[in-house]
Amino acid sequence: MDSSRRRFIQQNLWIGGGVLFSTNLWAKQALKQRYKIAVIDLMILKRQKLSAFALSREIGADGLEVDMGGLGNRDTFESKLSDPATREEFLNKSKETGVEICSLAMTGFYAQSFATRPTYKQMVGDCLTTCQQMGVKVAFLPLGVQGDLRQHPELRPAIVERLKVVGEMAKKAGVIVGIETALDAQGEVALLKDIGSKHIQIYFNFSNPLKEGRDLISELKILGRKRICQIHCTDEDGVWLENNKRLNMPQVKQTLDKMGWKGWLVIERSRDASLSPRMVKENFGANTRYMKRIFQ
Repeated sequence: MDSSRRRFIQQNLWIGGGVLFSTNLWAKQALKQRYKIAVIDLMILKRQKLSAFALSREIGADGLEVDMGGLGNRDTFESKLSDPATREEFLNKSKETGVEICSLAMTGFYAQSFATRPTYKQMVGDCLTTCQQMGVKVAFLPLGVQGDLRQHPELRPAIVERLKVVGEMAKKAGVIVGIETALDAQGEVALLKDIGSKHIQIYFNFSNPLKEGRDLISELKILGRKRICQIHCTDEDGVWLENNKRLNMPQVKQTLDKMGWKGWLVIERSRDASLSPRMVKENFGANTRYMKRIFQ
């Protein structure tokens, strides 16, 4: 009986040790992932809500892009994250769920004018300060409809000068500001050259070249590894990413591999038209599973 008991205990110790080793190995491998997949709190209908972390984990995402809140006619964003207690809750929930905060988003500028709003320094400054306080390294700044440089080329000097200022602010904060423009890749390279700051980079969005009929792969190659900080791996709504005939995701991965790029791939849209936009787990779960199958 004693020898049998000893063998039983030894076997279970080996099994337990193997499980522990495998779990630790999985955790280390997850940290080393070249590509990580995230969703956006605004798009999963959880803008600045703690429950976004649990939902993101349920969806299967590695991370979450957190929005800074509404802008409207205010001097700055309506952000709950300006409150230290709320920030602590968000950070604790991130640790608890294992869902990282990959970036903070200033989506208010999709509809508002970065080129003309008088308090843009306060707005961007509040986001950069929040990034510092939460240990987030990327802030998303879309130039939006009113900052479309194809439709409003007269705004280019003002936008360049303001982004030079933002670049200096971002440098002091230790944050990269990723801008989304309506320009093609060559135009974005020229814009970044005019701005002249390593802390202003492109937050690339697959849907921008696709909807304009441009070659997505060529655009990625033109921008190159060092100009792209993060990617919105998305197309317009209609079909899930795996059913999208104009978006060859394996080819995208091959291109990014050859470029030596690594980082966050953030799912924004690509919802199935036959499903309600409120069917978040179905839409974003399917896209997350597909992206992980291709990239991880």
